Amino acid sequence: MQIIKYKIAIIGLGYVGLPLAIEFGKKYRVIGFDINDTRINELNHVKDRTNEADLVGLKVAMDLASSTSQIGLSFSSKIESLKECNIFIVTVPTPIDHFKAPDLRPLLKASEMLGKVIKRGDIIIYESTVYPGCTEEDCVPVLEKSSGLKFNLDFFCGYSPERINPGDKINTLTKIMKVTSGSTPEIAEEVDNLYRSIICAGTHRAPSIKVAEASKAIENAQRDINISFVNELALIFDRLNIDTNDVLEAAGTKWNFLKYKPGLVGGHCIGVDPYYLAHKAEEVGYHPAVILSGRRVNDNMGMFIANKVVKLMIQNGCKIKGSNTLVLGITFKENCPDVRNTKVVDIVTELMQYGLNVDVYDPWADVQEVNEEYNLTLLSSLGNKKYQAVVIAVAHDEFKAIDFFEMKKNDTIIFDAKGIIDRELVDSRL
Repeated sequence: MQIIKYKIAIIGLGYVGLPLAIEFGKKYRVIGFDINDTRINELNHVKDRTNEADLVGLKVAMDLASSTSQIGLSFSSKIESLKECNIFIVTVPTPIDHFKAPDLRPLLKASEMLGKVIKRGDIIIYESTVYPGCTEEDCVPVLEKSSGLKFNLDFFCGYSPERINPGDKINTLTKIMKVTSGSTPEIAEEVDNLYRSIICAGTHRAPSIKVAEASKAIENAQRDINISFVNELALIFDRLNIDTNDVLEAAGTKWNFLKYKPGLVGGHCIGVDPYYLAHKAEEVGYHPAVILSGRRVNDNMGMFIANKVVKLMIQNGCKIKGSNTLVLGITFKENCPDVRNTKVVDIVTELMQYGLNVDVYDPWADVQEVNEEYNLTLLSSLGNKKYQAVVIAVAHDEFKAIDFFEMKKNDTIIFDAKGIIDRELVDSRL
């Protein structure tokens, strides 16, 4: 049997880490590591709460580990299990704090932990989204201090930004080109070869770790700015009594018009990454006016939707305080259970401040997670309760089957933030 050179540890088994562990587990010996024992237990029973994993592929990789010591995937929450690994890939979250500043605690804790197990010759590859310079300026010193080893002499680093699109079953891990980089030319080539062995779409080797970090930051910042533009258009056209979707459809007949749509911009990428880039820009003395202005527009869309709904209710003769309102969806995007940094919460909070009774229904979201994260109790199902207003906040497929025509018989205000139902049934939409 061919001797496999690498034994890989994937640190963090969420939306990014698990698909990566599965693909590498088909060709190498892989330890999937997570500090969450419940998560490890679920994966050992071939269950994935994120719905991102190919469960057939997961079973195949796990079976390989049972039949041979050379390749295959197993899971652990014990740091001792990592000591025989020589490649460590870090995929932990990089959120922002309440002040919209980068929160590097998960990343630095993971680095400190790895410092206790890495050996001479080992390579640590970061996939978590960061600002340019973070790997070498923030993570490496922690690795050196915790390990007692010297960077680029005893151990090496790489950076390969994650490009997972939650809920997307077409553009999956192996079908998206991977940017790679390394702390020396030799390591850059080794990291590139490693990813090339599983990525069908190919790889792009960046000239430095900083360039690779920056490439990820601007991917999402660019999308954020483009969406903020059409969101601002929606705010303008609302005052002009023009349907934004009609305008975009007309403009979109030109071949080079970028077809972005207005909406809530949350999640762990687009709604977060621009703040990482802005943080670094301000650190070096530049105020990123365009990036931050786009963030301000997008961060205020939840408030705009809530205020618009209340105005429509008043025009409809509704008594605001004590009225029943239904918000459909709490996840940050359609057909996905991820509720991290969801901006639907802004709508709910604003409506509650007006004194409305707000129910939230989302068949994709985890009830316990929503309660712990946002102190909201989700409806288990839609009953026959009458609502004075309904907000379609997320475009889950299940919502398209709801009988909104029946709802309108009760003179219910319907705001369609996603443009997914017949426009004749809605009172307003983005």
